[in-house]
Amino acid sequence: MSDLPLRCRRQLRQSGTSEVVKIEKKTEQGKTVYEAVVNKKGTEWSIEVDANGKFLKQYKESERRKRTKRSNCVQTGSGP
Repeated sequence: MSDLPLRCRRQLRQSGTSEVVKIEKKTEQGKTVYEAVVNKKGTEWSIEVDANGKFLKQYKESERRKRTKRSNCVQTGSGP
């Protein structure tokens, strides 16, 4: 977490997280984005902020896994 810009750390603290599971730095549409998977009261959430610490979005990590799994079934032709 100490590798994150200060503004990003502040934004994550304000989100009320109790535990940071992982942090990933990525580029979306040519801009740096930080995605943190955090544990809030037993539920994992993904929170995305830009390099300036501006909140971009958050979503339940379990929902993303469901969408990804469903998408993989369609692409491979497996599944129901």
